[in-house]
Amino acid sequence: MFDSNVGQLRSTFWDDNAHYNGLQAQLSKRFGHGLQGEASFTWSKCIDNGSSGDIGDAYQNSYSSLIFFNPADRHGLCDFDVNKNFVANLIYDIPIPKSASSVVSHLAGGWEVGGILTTSTGTPFTVSMGGDPIAINNGDSATLPNRLPNCNPINSDYRKTLQYVNLSCFAAPFAPASMASQCATNSYPGASPAQLPSGAVYCQNLFGNSGRNSLIGPGLVNFDFLVFKNNYIHRISESFNVQFRAEMFNVFNHANYLPPIDNETILGQDGAIAAPGVSGKLDSTGGFESRQIQLSLKVIW
Repeated sequence: MFDSNVGQLRSTFWDDNAHYNGLQAQLSKRFGHGLQGEASFTWSKCIDNGSSGDIGDAYQNSYSSLIFFNPADRHGLCDFDVNKNFVANLIYDIPIPKSASSVVSHLAGGWEVGGILTTSTGTPFTVSMGGDPIAINNGDSATLPNRLPNCNPINSDYRKTLQYVNLSCFAAPFAPASMASQCATNSYPGASPAQLPSGAVYCQNLFGNSGRNSLIGPGLVNFDFLVFKNNYIHRISESFNVQFRAEMFNVFNHANYLPPIDNETILGQDGAIAAPGVSGKLDSTGGFESRQIQLSLKVIW
């Protein structure tokens, strides 16, 4: 509602609900025989009707201007849901050969290697339709397409093509032909007839069934690796150590893609593909930087 004296007035509804279930497991190896490590795994799911108390929220994948009178349209994964998360770290002191000479012991001794492996599933996002085909008139489109059955909405070769969303799995909202008289005239004139199931008609009066946060973005994988060389100089003191350090972050230079939230509008107001070659396509990376290597020398006494 808009008041000319104070501007736009927005209402707040206390009708949200959320629930979270999770399993957490941890395995630790205390230091022994030169080896120590730890692994942690979380398997969880968070579901709500909106992850913010206001319009949108701090998460980039947030679906803004949720429709208060249609809770089913809002019900879905939390914007911050990460279904599976695994982190493991390991440090190993490489042993010195027992029969090594003093020179070999100095060169081969003092080496440490380690690493940190981080993997997780991606965050959810919502595919939508552009414009305002159902005439909500709230400033933001909240129209969802229909998701076709028995069709994988994620392209398996997305790393080669960057086309993450399988657009052929989505269509403008449709209804049984028996409801044709209740549908808006000339509903979705740009939509492909080939995507309509047998005995169905496009119906611009309907919400789509694809749901909020119904798709999951690409997973994240990162491996950091380190090599230390300890050089103890006992002539100075027992603890004096000149340590060489080589630390490599994202050592495999693995590209971690963010969900295609910039291109999540896959259908236009007329039901046609919103932007062929762009809709549903990955266009940004995040979570971890590209490979970085740093070398350092540390004096410890």
